[in-house]
Formats: sequence, C-alpha cells, structure tokens
Amino acid sequence: MTEFGSVPWPPAPIRTERLVLRESQARDRSAFIELFASPEVGAYIGGPRPREELEHAVPEVPGRRPGRFVVDLDGVMIGMITLDRRDADRPGHVRPDAGEAELGYLFLPVAWGRGYAAEACAAALGWFAEVLPGEPVVLCTRTANDRSMRLAAKLGFTEVERFEEYGAEQWFGVRCA
Repeated sequence: MTEFGSVPWPPAPIRTERLVLRESQARDRSAFIELFASPEVGAYIGGPRPREELEHAVPEVPGRRPGRFVVDLDGVMIGMITLDRRDADRPGHVRPDAGEAELGYLFLPVAWGRGYAAEACAAALGWFAEVLPGEPVVLCTRTANDRSMRLAAKLGFTEVERFEEYGAEQWFGVRCA
C-alpha cells in the first residue's frame, strides 16, 4: 500500500525507449550517495550532504519506499523520481484539503541534458494517471532552476502561484490528467 490509497507497491518496472523505472536495489547504494553528495544536484535543494555522513546513513538498500522510482539506464541508476503527498503545512495547493500528489526528481549530472528526466518523469506521470485517473499532480521548483522550469513546462505543468520558501522564490504548478 502507498500513501495513494490502494495502489499496490512496487509496481512492475516501467519501461521507456531508453530507461527502466524500478524499485531500488542494493546495487544502487553508491549512486544514491553520489546523488545526495553532488554539489551540482544540491544547488537547488539546500546543498550537498557530506559524503561521510551519507556513507553511514544510507542503508544497504536505499530509497525503498512507496512512491520512489529508481531511473535505470542500461542497468545503472542515473536518478530517481518521487511521487509523494504534498505536506499540508507547506505553501502551494490546488485542493482545499491539500494532500496532492507531488512529483520530484533528481538526476546525476552525467545524465543531464540528454532528455532522460523528461522521459522518466513522463513515464511516471503516465503510470500515475493510469492507477489514479483524474488525480492532479503538483510540482514545486525554484524559479532560479532554469532546467527544472523548462522540464515542468515540457511535462505539461501550468503555473498556479509563486511564493517564498527555503529563502528563495518557488514556482508551483499543476498537471491534470
């Protein structure tokens, strides 16, 4: 069960033209550490975490939880996608009772600029629309993150509002299936 009701987790791997979205495995541990220790990845999410801290904190099989997909290219993790319920205490909602599904994604810098994020996010959004038809999905990103802003537009998110959070202007959008 996930936080999305009766949706079974994990789903069967989702295959795209070049990628596989799947549940985390022990072989992904070093990629998870690299992802969260990367200064480039951390630039818009509060900065990188110390590698030594991650080496001690990341479990043998990292990131295994409902709503989290590993993005796999030729058997190697290049990123991850999350679909979580947006915390009701945070700004930005499209429902009066809050709790919308929120898309998140992080990719290793070596995978940037090749269309992998768009391909993987589109596949995750397609899966989500099949299992929960009509459910809106929201996305929040810093307005200074040009790549993320372009990806949001490419994926069909439309702006709902902008607000200040984490000391920076945030763009908040919604995509309705």
